[in-house]
Amino acid sequence: MTAVHPPGSVRSLIPARIDRLPWSPFHTRMVVALGTAWILDGLEITIASNVGDKLTDSSRLGLSATAVGGLATAYLIGQVVGALVFGHISDRLGRRRLFMITLAIYFGGSALTAFTVGSGGAAIAFIYLTRFVAGAGIGGEYAAINSAIDELIPASYRGRVDIAVNGTYWAGAAIAAVVQVPLLSGALSPAVDWRVAFLLGPVLGIAILFLRRHLPESPRWQIMHGRGEEAERSIAYIEQEVAATGRELPPVDERRAIEITPTDRTGHLALLRVLFRTYPGRSTLGATLMITQSFLYNAIFFTYATVLGTFFGVQDTALYYIPFAIGNFLGPLLLGPLFDSLGRKPMISGTYVLSGGLLVISAFLFRAGMLTATTQTIAWCVIFFFASAGASAAYLTVSEVFPMEVRAKAIAVFFAIAQAFGSIAPLFYGSLIDKNAPDPSKLFLGYLVGAAIMIVGGLVTLALGVKAEGQSLEDVAKPLSVVRATGAAGT
Repeated sequence: MTAVHPPGSVRSLIPARIDRLPWSPFHTRMVVALGTAWILDGLEITIASNVGDKLTDSSRLGLSATAVGGLATAYLIGQVVGALVFGHISDRLGRRRLFMITLAIYFGGSALTAFTVGSGGAAIAFIYLTRFVAGAGIGGEYAAINSAIDELIPASYRGRVDIAVNGTYWAGAAIAAVVQVPLLSGALSPAVDWRVAFLLGPVLGIAILFLRRHLPESPRWQIMHGRGEEAERSIAYIEQEVAATGRELPPVDERRAIEITPTDRTGHLALLRVLFRTYPGRSTLGATLMITQSFLYNAIFFTYATVLGTFFGVQDTALYYIPFAIGNFLGPLLLGPLFDSLGRKPMISGTYVLSGGLLVISAFLFRAGMLTATTQTIAWCVIFFFASAGASAAYLTVSEVFPMEVRAKAIAVFFAIAQAFGSIAPLFYGSLIDKNAPDPSKLFLGYLVGAAIMIVGGLVTLALGVKAEGQSLEDVAKPLSVVRATGAAGT
């Protein structure tokens, strides 16, 4: 019997052609060019956290402690707004255009921060605006780049690559922690040192812009939006890049062809239908993973220096950030391959439950007074070695379990939800720390709350986790434009 093709439908092998590719220098170059977004975010937040205290000095900007505290809030709000706005635009206009624009926006905002002058109302408004703009650029990067990486990486490598890339946030944090020690130690004039610190990210951003110039648009995005000729040119370019290295291209399985009818259903109503009607279980899973990891991270990271200073008498906490950042970076890097081999569900649930359990143990040791600043830091390094891999997998989850047409918006929505709930954690944990009368029993209860929240994330994954390892994105979540495909997406 002859198959009946809907009017305007197109048969495509592009997803299959991407997924059957061997790893090549092209993929490495792409990951370096795109993945550095998280390095920039880690660099930016760590520098801002440590430079902020310096900005209260009259030799610098002479800002009040309240004004300095608002810098992080402005950056956070910018991230949320940027993710939501540019996530929507990325789904409509493409990945490549957005990951050039968002990087340029970040570059401009962060660079302008370094040129803040004075300490009055105008100066505060200016520095708040520049921090908001820098945050908006990075927030847009999260949505556009997670989408691009998932759509361009072959299925067998997608988990480890996405998790490792998300983990590079901590490489940026480690770089900032190392650099800022000599930078803010008096080697430069107080009027200059903090400005140089804020210019580190933009300098790196210039180099990244050059790397991104030659990356193609996502062929998956192009074919789903009816740009067949452009998609063919993009995939041909990628295949030529791989073949030029001498690697043999495996044959394409014709049975993996998909039939699509390009759709305009890419707006927020389409996203709402996907989240609440098509995949309510996945929506619950994504929200739980993002909220739980964000709460724990913000709880520990933003009170890190306060805990070391209040309970262990540490005066200069900058050096303690370095091993913490390294542990967070190594977790996704070393554990990432297991998310492809052992699978998403056992690894995500395992890292969440294990990190929560280890936090319970360290909480009891902390309350008993058995930890020093060094051993407390070691405990956090071990806990977040696993938690960081789990947190990176949360971003992987929300970027691969929803249809391509609304992928960037879905990432943005869950990112915004995570940031909103995560912002509660520093306030909650800060209220448990009294510098005048330190009471470890209060913080002990706070640690138990954080541990329980992470364990909930692991248990929800056991119930609702999606088996996405080694599968094409179109099999994990059928695109809205697909009318016939070989794979079937789960619930």
